[in-house]
Amino acid sequence: MHPFDYTRVSDTREALNAGRRGGRYIAGGTTLVDLMRETVERPGALVDISDLPLREVTVTERGGLHIGALVRMAEAAAHPKVRTLYPVISEALELSASAQLRNMATIGGNIMQRTRCTYFRDVTADCNKREPGAGCAALHGYNRTHAILGTSDHCVATHPSDVAVAFAALEATVHVLGPDGERTVPFADFLLLPGHTPHREHALRNGELITAVEIPALPRPLRSGYLKVRDRQSYEFALTSAAVALHVRGGVIREAKVAVGGVGTVPWKLPAVERHLVGERPSDALWEAAASRAADGARPLAHNRFKLELLQRTVERQLRIVGGTK
Repeated sequence: MHPFDYTRVSDTREALNAGRRGGRYIAGGTTLVDLMRETVERPGALVDISDLPLREVTVTERGGLHIGALVRMAEAAAHPKVRTLYPVISEALELSASAQLRNMATIGGNIMQRTRCTYFRDVTADCNKREPGAGCAALHGYNRTHAILGTSDHCVATHPSDVAVAFAALEATVHVLGPDGERTVPFADFLLLPGHTPHREHALRNGELITAVEIPALPRPLRSGYLKVRDRQSYEFALTSAAVALHVRGGVIREAKVAVGGVGTVPWKLPAVERHLVGERPSDALWEAAASRAADGARPLAHNRFKLELLQRTVERQLRIVGGTK
């Protein structure tokens, strides 16, 4: 680990001033500290924001949820309003990492975590995300766990967050605060596709700080859930995952929200699947037909072609579970 300066702040003004000078924000530190130990990240200064008052979960006036950026993953998963209104969020959080990490990691930090690509974390390997212009060793290396959606010739790394998949499905909004004031960013625009610049991973501007994630109010009744498929059942990242929320009234699907993880360079929304569902009556045939669109546009690599079928089966299974025809 390389030397760095450390500052602990107690209010947002101090935090923004330190961030504007190039300091990296840290709270739980469950990702950044690991990367610093491996010398993948070498920040010159850390700004500890764990004392900031961003720890509340509240119901908005319209019936959505406002989750503070410093709410711990375990706290958010256990919160009665989260569990009642959006079980998909609780389930995604509880299927993430280990209990010890969930007790430390924050919601804001979780969506900012960097990829688990082994080439990114191996400082001897070529990686455009770590060193722009170096190349992508995963393209022609062992890429079984890598992305098949949203890839480019410069990067095929997956985004590792589970709860980010739920946020993408529910069309959340990220609240940020910076030197120029407050602004909101749709979650769909917050995490960036790699394109030609895979080292640019998010839409935050210099010195900006995430303050909350807001989930919009959705029609009720709403059934939702998260399914994660992985090589082992504990402390493992997804090969595929699916976040599904369905509003069914009068025996007809009035609204559908579907996103997947483990297969995209960012959490991947599935509008084609959603369109296939809306206006239809739940049935096994419908789930199968809708899920057949889940891999539209996929570009499999040498070792992860199996994800095409696995993704479709994962989406179909979760539609059955949430739709009540399992």
